[in-house]
Amino acid sequence: MELIDRVKGFIDNQYRKPKGLIGTYIGEKMVRQHKPETLWTIELLNIQQSESVLELGCGAGYAMKLILKQNIVGKVVGLDLSPTVIRSAMIRNKKALNNEKAELVQANVKSLPFEDAQFDKIFSIHTIYFWDEISATVSEIFRVLKPGGVFILTFCDGENGEIWDEISRLIDEQFIPIMKNKGFFDVALVKGPNSRQFHTVAVSGIKKRKPAIQN
Repeated sequence: MELIDRVKGFIDNQYRKPKGLIGTYIGEKMVRQHKPETLWTIELLNIQQSESVLELGCGAGYAMKLILKQNIVGKVVGLDLSPTVIRSAMIRNKKALNNEKAELVQANVKSLPFEDAQFDKIFSIHTIYFWDEISATVSEIFRVLKPGGVFILTFCDGENGEIWDEISRLIDEQFIPIMKNKGFFDVALVKGPNSRQFHTVAVSGIKKRKPAIQN
């Protein structure tokens, strides 16, 4: 059992922060596995002309490439903790990086290295499982999102008809209340397509605009 536990721990760490050749393989594996929910999330974002977009946990840069193909986005920034997958994302989006339509940043989601109110849309796919400070992370997302901007978090909450209670409680009892408390409104849980028999869902919210100053 000790060997099995070590192997499981190694695999879990590779999904959290891919490293080396195995990490590169896992990054590309996630690209293939997560295509349905990636396409669906981009559709939910409803990106408009010249908007700035941030992806948290960009992995190997597949979602960034799909967004850039729309030829309407102002700029796409991808952030990830792993330098291994960032290298893959650089290769996948080389032209856009050279044209300064894309940017890649290595950082932790709980401390975003961006100015306030910088992005129109922020999204993240399959990262909530690895967040160790949800409140701090949501605060950072709110801070760097423009007033009226949209945040979408996509994840799986079950498989083959079975709901994962731990994830459901995390979302219902922690994540959604924290979003509302931080200042997001129209917070909603949206059901998406199944992906490899996993149930895809997303939480979306809009950052409140500051009230107009009355003369």
